[in-house]
Amino acid sequence: MDGTPRRGTRLFRSWTGAARTALTGALRVPAKPLRRGLDRFRQRPGSSVGEVSPLGVQREDVERLVGGPIGSLDLYEHALRHRSIFRGQPTDGTESNERLEFLGDAILGAVVAERLYRRFPDHDEGFLTRTRANLVNGKTLATFATAIGLAPLVLISDNMEASGGRTNATILADAFEAVVGAIYIDKGFTAARTFVHDVLDRCVDLNAAAEQRTNFKSQLLEFVQARALGQPTYDVIAEEGPSHDRQFTVEAVVDEVPRGRGTARSKKQAEQHAAREALTTLRASLNTSGDGAAGTPAPTPEGDAPSKMIGRPEDN
Repeated sequence: MDGTPRRGTRLFRSWTGAARTALTGALRVPAKPLRRGLDRFRQRPGSSVGEVSPLGVQREDVERLVGGPIGSLDLYEHALRHRSIFRGQPTDGTESNERLEFLGDAILGAVVAERLYRRFPDHDEGFLTRTRANLVNGKTLATFATAIGLAPLVLISDNMEASGGRTNATILADAFEAVVGAIYIDKGFTAARTFVHDVLDRCVDLNAAAEQRTNFKSQLLEFVQARALGQPTYDVIAEEGPSHDRQFTVEAVVDEVPRGRGTARSKKQAEQHAAREALTTLRASLNTSGDGAAGTPAPTPEGDAPSKMIGRPEDN
Protein backbone atom coordinates (compact mmCIF):
# COMPACT_ATOMS: atom_id res chain seq x y z
CA MET A 1 0.00 0.00 0.00
CA ASP A 2 1.22 3.55 -0.77
CA GLY A 3 -0.11 5.06 2.49
CA THR A 4 -2.86 7.01 0.70
CA PRO A 5 -6.21 6.62 2.52
CA ARG A 6 -8.79 4.68 0.59
CA ARG A 7 -11.86 6.49 -0.69
CA GLY A 8 -14.12 4.84 1.89
CA THR A 9 -11.80 5.87 4.70
CA ARG A 10 -11.71 9.47 3.46
CA LEU A 11 -15.52 9.56 3.28
CA PHE A 12 -15.82 8.14 6.80
CA ARG A 13 -13.41 10.70 8.22
CA SER A 14 -15.21 13.48 6.37
CA TRP A 15 -18.60 12.35 7.70
CA THR A 16 -17.45 11.99 11.30
CA GLY A 17 -15.80 15.40 11.18
CA ALA A 18 -18.97 17.03 9.84
CA ALA A 19 -21.10 15.21 12.39
CA ARG A 20 -18.86 16.31 15.25
CA THR A 21 -19.01 19.92 14.06
CA ALA A 22 -22.81 19.87 13.81
CA LEU A 23 -23.30 18.19 17.16
CA THR A 24 -20.90 20.40 19.06
CA GLY A 25 -22.46 23.48 17.50
CA ALA A 26 -25.91 22.44 18.69
CA LEU A 27 -24.88 21.40 22.19
CA ARG A 28 -22.06 23.88 22.78
CA VAL A 29 -19.72 21.29 24.31
CA PRO A 30 -16.23 20.17 23.29
CA ALA A 31 -16.11 17.55 20.52
CA LYS A 32 -14.28 14.75 22.31
CA PRO A 33 -16.32 14.70 25.53
CA LEU A 34 -19.50 14.80 23.45
CA ARG A 35 -18.41 11.81 21.36
CA ARG A 36 -17.76 9.84 24.52
CA GLY A 37 -21.21 10.84 25.70
CA LEU A 38 -22.70 9.73 22.41
CA ASP A 39 -21.10 6.31 22.67
CA ARG A 40 -22.32 5.85 26.23
CA PHE A 41 -25.93 6.72 25.51
CA ARG A 42 -26.11 4.87 22.19
CA GLN A 43 -24.84 1.65 23.68
CA ARG A 44 -27.80 1.18 25.98
CA PRO A 45 -29.08 -2.41 25.98
CA GLY A 46 -32.33 -3.14 24.20
CA SER A 47 -31.91 -0.43 21.57
CA SER A 48 -34.18 -0.79 18.57
CA VAL A 49 -33.88 0.39 14.99
CA GLY A 50 -35.27 3.84 14.14
CA GLU A 51 -34.43 7.53 14.26
CA VAL A 52 -32.04 8.30 17.10
CA SER A 53 -31.10 11.73 18.45
CA PRO A 54 -27.45 12.79 18.96
CA LEU A 55 -27.52 11.51 22.55
CA GLY A 56 -29.33 8.28 21.76
CA VAL A 57 -32.99 9.11 22.38
CA GLN A 58 -35.15 7.03 20.06
CA ARG A 59 -38.14 8.53 18.29
CA GLU A 60 -40.35 5.51 18.89
CA ASP A 61 -39.64 5.66 22.64
CA VAL A 62 -40.68 9.32 22.80
CA GLU A 63 -43.79 8.76 20.68
CA ARG A 64 -44.77 5.89 22.94
CA LEU A 65 -44.22 8.16 25.94
CA VAL A 66 -46.34 11.07 24.69
CA GLY A 67 -48.95 8.91 22.98
CA GLY A 68 -48.55 9.97 19.36
CA PRO A 69 -46.31 11.31 16.58
CA ILE A 70 -43.85 14.08 17.39
CA GLY A 71 -42.05 16.70 15.33
CA SER A 72 -38.44 17.45 16.22
CA LEU A 73 -36.78 14.59 18.08
CA ASP A 74 -34.01 16.97 19.17
CA LEU A 75 -36.58 19.03 21.08
CA TYR A 76 -37.59 16.02 23.16
CA GLU A 77 -33.98 15.00 23.67
CA HIS A 78 -33.49 18.49 25.10
CA ALA A 79 -36.38 17.86 27.50
CA LEU A 80 -34.68 14.70 28.74
CA ARG A 81 -31.20 16.17 29.35
CA HIS A 82 -30.37 16.52 33.02
CA ARG A 83 -27.65 19.05 33.73
CA SER A 84 -25.40 16.34 35.18
CA ILE A 85 -24.39 15.16 31.69
CA PHE A 86 -22.70 18.52 31.08
CA ARG A 87 -20.79 18.63 34.35
CA GLY A 88 -17.17 19.64 33.82
CA GLN A 89 -17.88 21.05 30.37
CA PRO A 90 -18.22 24.74 29.44
CA THR A 91 -21.91 25.58 29.08
CA ASP A 92 -24.12 28.65 29.23
CA GLY A 93 -26.92 26.95 31.16
CA THR A 94 -29.26 26.41 28.20
CA GLU A 95 -28.22 22.86 27.23
CA SER A 96 -30.11 21.08 30.01
CA ASN A 97 -33.88 20.70 30.29
CA GLU A 98 -34.29 23.49 32.83
CA ARG A 99 -35.77 26.07 30.43
CA LEU A 100 -38.33 23.56 29.14
CA GLU A 101 -39.02 22.60 32.75
CA PHE A 102 -39.82 26.25 33.51
CA LEU A 103 -42.25 26.40 30.60
CA GLY A 104 -43.82 23.03 31.37
CA ASP A 105 -44.40 24.02 34.98
CA ALA A 106 -46.54 26.97 33.84
CA ILE A 107 -48.49 24.88 31.31
CA LEU A 108 -49.03 22.09 33.82
CA GLY A 109 -50.32 24.48 36.48
CA ALA A 110 -52.80 26.05 34.07
CA VAL A 111 -54.09 22.71 32.77
CA VAL A 112 -54.55 21.23 36.25
CA ALA A 113 -56.25 24.42 37.46
CA GLU A 114 -58.73 24.28 34.58
CA ARG A 115 -59.37 20.58 35.15
CA LEU A 116 -60.15 21.12 38.82
CA TYR A 117 -62.26 24.22 38.11
CA ARG A 118 -64.49 22.27 35.72
CA ARG A 119 -64.50 19.05 37.72
CA PHE A 120 -65.48 20.62 41.07
CA PRO A 121 -67.90 23.50 40.37
CA ASP A 122 -69.19 23.53 43.96
CA HIS A 123 -65.81 23.78 45.71
CA ASP A 124 -64.23 27.04 46.81
CA GLU A 125 -60.96 28.62 45.75
CA GLY A 126 -59.14 27.30 48.80
CA PHE A 127 -59.98 23.70 47.93
CA LEU A 128 -58.94 24.20 44.29
CA THR A 129 -55.64 25.81 45.29
CA ARG A 130 -54.72 23.13 47.80
CA THR A 131 -55.66 20.28 45.48
CA ARG A 132 -53.69 21.76 42.59
CA ALA A 133 -50.67 22.18 44.87
CA ASN A 134 -50.82 18.49 45.74
CA LEU A 135 -51.18 17.43 42.11
CA VAL A 136 -48.25 19.47 40.78
CA ASN A 137 -45.73 19.03 43.59
CA GLY A 138 -42.48 17.17 43.04
CA LYS A 139 -43.49 13.94 44.74
CA THR A 140 -46.66 13.55 42.69
CA LEU A 141 -45.01 14.53 39.41
CA ALA A 142 -42.28 11.96 40.03
CA THR A 143 -45.02 9.37 40.49
CA PHE A 144 -46.52 10.44 37.16
CA ALA A 145 -43.10 10.17 35.48
CA THR A 146 -42.62 6.64 36.78
CA ALA A 147 -46.13 5.59 35.78
CA ILE A 148 -45.72 6.65 32.14
CA GLY A 149 -42.25 5.13 31.75
CA LEU A 150 -40.25 8.35 31.64
CA ALA A 151 -37.48 7.32 34.05
CA PRO A 152 -35.51 5.06 31.64
CA LEU A 153 -35.36 7.84 29.02
CA VAL A 154 -33.88 10.60 31.18
CA LEU A 155 -30.28 11.44 30.22
CA ILE A 156 -28.09 11.58 33.33
CA SER A 157 -24.38 11.21 34.01
CA ASP A 158 -22.71 7.96 35.04
CA ASN A 159 -22.14 9.31 38.54
CA MET A 160 -25.75 10.39 38.85
CA GLU A 161 -26.88 6.99 37.61
CA ALA A 162 -24.69 5.23 40.17
CA SER A 163 -26.10 7.36 42.99
CA GLY A 164 -29.72 6.49 42.17
CA GLY A 165 -30.50 9.47 39.97
CA ARG A 166 -32.94 7.54 37.82
CA THR A 167 -35.27 7.20 40.80
CA ASN A 168 -34.60 10.69 42.17
CA ALA A 169 -37.96 12.44 42.61
CA THR A 170 -36.61 15.89 41.72
CA ILE A 171 -34.97 14.69 38.49
CA LEU A 172 -38.10 12.81 37.44
CA ALA A 173 -40.45 15.68 38.29
CA ASP A 174 -38.29 18.16 36.38
CA ALA A 175 -38.15 15.86 33.35
CA PHE A 176 -41.93 15.43 33.40
CA GLU A 177 -42.43 19.20 33.37
CA ALA A 178 -39.85 19.56 30.59
CA VAL A 179 -41.69 16.99 28.46
CA VAL A 180 -44.92 18.95 28.93
CA GLY A 181 -43.04 22.05 27.79
CA ALA A 182 -41.68 20.21 24.75
CA ILE A 183 -45.15 19.01 23.75
CA TYR A 184 -46.40 22.60 23.98
CA ILE A 185 -43.57 23.90 21.77
CA ASP A 186 -43.97 21.02 19.32
CA LYS A 187 -47.74 20.69 19.02
CA GLY A 188 -49.39 23.52 20.93
CA PHE A 189 -51.47 23.98 24.05
CA THR A 190 -54.26 21.57 23.11
CA ALA A 191 -51.82 18.67 22.70
CA ALA A 192 -50.09 19.50 26.00
CA ARG A 193 -53.47 19.73 27.70
CA THR A 194 -54.52 16.35 26.30
CA PHE A 195 -51.28 14.75 27.49
CA VAL A 196 -51.70 16.09 31.03
CA HIS A 197 -55.35 15.00 31.13
CA ASP A 198 -54.38 11.51 30.00
CA VAL A 199 -51.80 11.28 32.79
CA LEU A 200 -54.30 12.50 35.38
CA ASP A 201 -56.89 10.00 34.16
CA ARG A 202 -54.34 7.22 34.40
CA CYS A 203 -52.79 8.10 37.74
CA VAL A 204 -55.22 10.07 39.91
CA ASP A 205 -58.63 9.38 41.39
CA LEU A 206 -60.00 12.92 41.56
CA ASN A 207 -63.16 11.79 43.34
CA ALA A 208 -61.02 10.36 46.14
CA ALA A 209 -59.00 13.57 46.12
CA ALA A 210 -62.15 15.62 46.62
CA GLU A 211 -63.33 13.38 49.44
CA GLN A 212 -59.98 13.58 51.19
CA ARG A 213 -59.86 17.35 50.88
CA THR A 214 -63.34 17.79 52.41
CA ASN A 215 -63.32 15.05 55.07
CA PHE A 216 -62.64 17.39 57.96
CA LYS A 217 -63.55 14.78 60.56
CA SER A 218 -60.64 12.62 59.42
CA GLN A 219 -58.35 15.63 59.35
CA LEU A 220 -59.38 16.65 62.87
CA LEU A 221 -58.84 13.12 64.14
CA GLU A 222 -55.30 13.02 62.71
CA PHE A 223 -54.61 16.49 64.07
CA VAL A 224 -55.62 15.74 67.67
CA GLN A 225 -54.06 12.28 67.75
CA ALA A 226 -50.72 13.76 66.66
CA ARG A 227 -50.91 16.01 69.72
CA ALA A 228 -52.27 13.43 72.18
CA LEU A 229 -55.51 15.38 72.65
CA GLY A 230 -57.73 12.31 72.68
CA GLN A 231 -60.62 11.36 70.43
CA PRO A 232 -62.91 14.15 69.19
CA THR A 233 -66.61 13.73 69.90
CA TYR A 234 -69.66 15.28 68.25
CA ASP A 235 -72.74 16.37 70.21
CA VAL A 236 -76.05 17.40 68.67
CA ILE A 237 -76.98 20.54 70.60
CA ALA A 238 -80.02 21.64 68.57
CA GLU A 239 -82.62 20.37 66.09
CA GLU A 240 -84.83 22.93 64.38
CA GLY A 241 -87.39 23.13 61.60
CA PRO A 242 -90.12 20.85 60.27
CA SER A 243 -89.43 17.17 59.64
CA HIS A 244 -89.01 17.68 55.89
CA ASP A 245 -86.51 20.51 56.37
CA ARG A 246 -84.70 19.67 59.58
CA GLN A 247 -81.58 21.61 60.64
CA PHE A 248 -79.04 20.03 62.98
CA THR A 249 -76.45 21.91 65.00
CA VAL A 250 -73.45 19.91 66.19
CA GLU A 251 -70.53 20.77 68.44
CA ALA A 252 -67.09 19.22 68.01
CA VAL A 253 -65.50 18.57 71.39
CA VAL A 254 -61.75 18.04 71.78
CA ASP A 255 -60.10 17.39 75.13
CA GLU A 256 -63.49 17.98 76.82
CA VAL A 257 -63.70 21.51 75.36
CA PRO A 258 -66.11 22.58 72.56
CA ARG A 259 -63.90 23.63 69.65
CA GLY A 260 -66.28 24.08 66.74
CA ARG A 261 -69.94 24.25 65.76
CA GLY A 262 -71.72 23.43 62.52
CA THR A 263 -75.29 23.49 61.20
CA ALA A 264 -76.67 21.51 58.25
CA ARG A 265 -79.64 19.47 57.08
CA SER A 266 -77.96 16.21 58.06
CA LYS A 267 -76.06 15.27 61.18
CA LYS A 268 -73.11 14.02 59.12
CA GLN A 269 -72.74 17.29 57.25
CA ALA A 270 -73.14 19.29 60.46
CA GLU A 271 -70.34 17.21 62.00
CA GLN A 272 -68.10 18.03 59.02
CA HIS A 273 -68.78 21.75 59.45
CA ALA A 274 -68.07 21.50 63.18
CA ALA A 275 -64.83 19.59 62.55
CA ARG A 276 -63.68 22.22 60.07
CA GLU A 277 -64.30 25.02 62.57
CA ALA A 278 -62.56 23.01 65.29
CA LEU A 279 -59.48 22.64 63.09
CA THR A 280 -59.36 26.38 62.52
CA THR A 281 -59.81 27.08 66.24
CA LEU A 282 -57.12 24.61 67.31
CA ARG A 283 -54.63 25.87 64.75
CA ALA A 284 -55.14 29.44 65.91
CA SER A 285 -54.84 28.39 69.55
CA LEU A 286 -51.60 26.48 68.99
CA ASN A 287 -50.07 29.29 66.95
CA THR A 288 -50.97 31.86 69.62
CA SER A 289 -49.64 29.78 72.51
CA GLY A 290 -46.49 28.82 70.66
CA ASP A 291 -47.19 25.10 71.02
CA GLY A 292 -47.21 24.71 67.27
CA ALA A 293 -43.63 25.94 67.03
CA ALA A 294 -42.44 23.87 69.97
CA GLY A 295 -43.92 20.62 68.76
CA THR A 296 -45.23 19.31 65.48
CA PRO A 297 -46.19 22.17 63.15
CA ALA A 298 -49.92 22.63 63.00
CA PRO A 299 -51.09 21.38 59.60
CA THR A 300 -53.67 23.15 57.51
CA PRO A 301 -56.92 21.30 56.84
CA GLU A 302 -55.74 19.96 53.53
CA GLY A 303 -56.37 16.24 53.71
CA ASP A 304 -54.01 13.39 53.08
CA ALA A 305 -50.67 13.37 51.33
CA PRO A 306 -50.77 13.46 47.53
CA SER A 307 -49.48 9.90 47.25
CA LYS A 308 -52.78 8.69 48.69
CA MET A 309 -54.61 10.21 45.75
CA ILE A 310 -52.82 7.96 43.30
CA GLY A 311 -55.01 5.12 42.15
CA ARG A 312 -57.60 4.06 39.64
CA PRO A 313 -59.42 7.10 38.18
CA GLU A 314 -63.13 7.34 38.70
CA ASP A 315 -63.96 10.72 37.19
CA ASN A 316 -64.71 11.36 33.54
